[in-house]
Amino acid sequence: MTETLRTYEEINRKIKKGTIRVVTADEMTKIVEEEGVEVAARDIDIVTTGTFGPMCSSGAFLNFGHSDPPIKMEHVWLNDIHCYHGNAAVDVYIGATRMSDTRPFEYGGGHIIEDLTAGKEVTLYATAYATDCYPRTHVETNISLEDINQAILVNPRNCYQRYSCAVNSQNRTYFTYMGKLLPNFGNASYSGTGELNPLCNDPDYETIGIGTRIFLGGGVGYIWGEGTQHDPKNGFGNLFVSGNLKKMSAKFLQGAILEKYGTSLYVGLGIPIPILNKGLARKTGISDAEISTKVVDYGIRRRNRPVLQTISYKELKSGYILIHDKKVKVNCLSSVRKAREIADELKRWIEEGTFYLTSPIERLPRDVVFKPMKVTSEAFLVENVMGPAITCRSDASIDDVARLIIEKSTNHIMVCQNKKLVGIVTSFDITRAIAEHIPDVEHISTKNVITAHPEDSIQFAARKMEEHGISALPVVNKENNILGMVTSEDLSKLLGRRKFRT
Repeated sequence: MTETLRTYEEINRKIKKGTIRVVTADEMTKIVEEEGVEVAARDIDIVTTGTFGPMCSSGAFLNFGHSDPPIKMEHVWLNDIHCYHGNAAVDVYIGATRMSDTRPFEYGGGHIIEDLTAGKEVTLYATAYATDCYPRTHVETNISLEDINQAILVNPRNCYQRYSCAVNSQNRTYFTYMGKLLPNFGNASYSGTGELNPLCNDPDYETIGIGTRIFLGGGVGYIWGEGTQHDPKNGFGNLFVSGNLKKMSAKFLQGAILEKYGTSLYVGLGIPIPILNKGLARKTGISDAEISTKVVDYGIRRRNRPVLQTISYKELKSGYILIHDKKVKVNCLSSVRKAREIADELKRWIEEGTFYLTSPIERLPRDVVFKPMKVTSEAFLVENVMGPAITCRSDASIDDVARLIIEKSTNHIMVCQNKKLVGIVTSFDITRAIAEHIPDVEHISTKNVITAHPEDSIQFAARKMEEHGISALPVVNKENNILGMVTSEDLSKLLGRRKFRT
């Protein structure tokens, strides 16, 4: 059993006396490296940590007070962002990822939280059905955080222990919660702050649990327990945290836009780690070189994406990594600079005697098994519905392709060279070619072809057709070899049957 060097009570007494010794996590790493664990354990009382990144599972509960006449709000908007109202008459929850009805992908719930914290007014609009005790049917007003009774920031999933590094093997850009992923391994994107991350400094949750007082959004917050999707066995633990939004700062709560994916909220979080024993001194001395994660191919749109390699946060923070001998630029969604600022700010609070530590009343579980969704209905993919692709060469004549269309009763011909897709021709293209006396396919085929992959869902394929105004998608593998074709008619029949069954 590890010998106790100091207790929470002793640490808090030292804070009160002004004799506490506090360092940030990156400072602790240097102390352990240069002076050793024994010295660090003897001399350091507290290590402060920090992280600042997009936390999509964020939101706030707000209470507006009662209007006159009173209203039992049913649908509520703040600046055109629909809030959730399954609560009492004038309580709502605004989620960070909920997007504006009028400006989607530009403004969302995270921006509302930032605006309120910054002291700005937002427009509240609500509708209702009348009751005897709540006769009003609508209300519209401008409110600020000062006008709201309670504003409680709630983050059911925050401060991941680590994140996968995302790349894209496909030949088009993907827009994800890990940011914009360029085609053909054009970039790599990761999140997290490595050696500054709270859960990397106390991976066994010796000091982190229910009731732990933390830095949250520039104010004081508390850990409620394990976060949703808590997966400690695989090194992906996380926290459920909450705090008083009225005491927070827009400097550490910032609305975010993830291009063509949605909106989020950057949340600043820091946890003080008391050095109760030598083991904690060793753990808080962890370096980026000792923290690893996996490089995962997000170009494969399945739950179990291919893992390409394991890599350290030191390599990620260098700005470049190697993938299949290709030098790939790395970008980080988190801000290490802001994380250091949070660790420094928390250190200052402790040294000034304005922040005391709390012992958790219960440690976080380490034996949780993270389960995938139980799906009882069949998931149909493009590979389940695609038909054969009718192909021709790029030097084929218009007459030859016209005969193919008639013989095969199709409206789409795939133009290929050595099995690779290079274009597509439709029956309309052939009609135009005949009318304009165009001799061969090369001059009429569409070169920039919108494609699907066999692992795509049929819903994704349908949205892609609608988005581009087309009626068929060639199905290709990652080498762009033609595998088949799926048409809007195929998808309509299948989706119609599924809708009828449900």
